[in-house]
Amino acid sequence: MTAPALRRLAPAALVVAVALLAGCAPEPEPAPSAPAPSVSPTAPGSPAPIETRSPQAGGPPPPATGAVATTTVLPRDCDGILGPTARSALAGVPLNDPAFGETGVLDGGALRCVWADPGADTAKIETTIVHAAENPVIDFLNELSGIGFTCYEPDAGVRCEKTWQNERYPVTDGRTLYFRDGVLIDTQFSHLAPAGFTSGVIASLWPAGGAATPTP
Repeated sequence: MTAPALRRLAPAALVVAVALLAGCAPEPEPAPSAPAPSVSPTAPGSPAPIETRSPQAGGPPPPATGAVATTTVLPRDCDGILGPTARSALAGVPLNDPAFGETGVLDGGALRCVWADPGADTAKIETTIVHAAENPVIDFLNELSGIGFTCYEPDAGVRCEKTWQNERYPVTDGRTLYFRDGVLIDTQFSHLAPAGFTSGVIASLWPAGGAATPTP
């Protein structure tokens, strides 16, 4: 049976309503901005799309095409977005090696973080955090639900996730997306999925008591 579609938002809406789907993919576990500049898929400083290893991952998310209403400040430090469990698990993994292209804070304000050894065949986790408009993101998440992603509504946001068998190696690949308050967290991984990764990123952006305010 086809999963219920996520409800598309009216332009001014700030709350996302989601149909709760059964089950949760066994990925890095769950939890969560003045108007931002537009992000063009070809403009300098746009976040580089996460490498797609399999059609099962779906395509890149839609770029923002105008100002995004949000109260959330994008983080500026890759290590700082991790919770303690994920930080410990990734302690020995190279972060933002030049072999993976532009990383860290990009010109448009997005944050791209890559944990991987460039010499390894597989074992990588990559996250991009960027401002994004609600309606295009919800449409995109609906597309992902059509290719097997499980979507639900934790921590005042919308989360979609999926895992699958790597096509070349006997390891698990996966992708998790989390959207809240005009911010999209997009993570893909292969054979490297620390427990609590996504929930730690969410908690770093939306800690108890208010929105994150990372130092420049």
